[in-house]
Amino acid sequence: MGVQPVLSERGGVALELALTIPTLILVLLAVLEVVVVARIQLELVAAAREGARVAATNPDPEAGLTAATSTLSSELAGKVSVTVTRPAVVGRPATVTVRLWHQLVTPIMRWHSVELTGRATMRVER
Repeated sequence: MGVQPVLSERGGVALELALTIPTLILVLLAVLEVVVVARIQLELVAAAREGARVAATNPDPEAGLTAATSTLSSELAGKVSVTVTRPAVVGRPATVTVRLWHQLVTPIMRWHSVELTGRATMRVER
């Protein structure tokens, strides 16, 4: 009886590596996309909050719009749509909504875009 030759495992390892690396890259890109979208969402909410704060204290709705857009980074300021609803009655809610259609940057999902919205409401003070 002879000794059986040990089969090389290099082919199996190469196959596993060829399947694992693209999967890991896709997961990494998806996580990166989620981080980018979350950062933009937080920025939109902060802008809406600042706009609502100004709209609640200033009778001119244009001031709330200016405050919301000036809070945004220069990258987003020209791409957003800002809506200010400010009633003249003290105690009623002043609402600022900041909307943005964000084009995903990951090469595989580049043809998709998502609507991101930041909204804040505060009571009119004067």
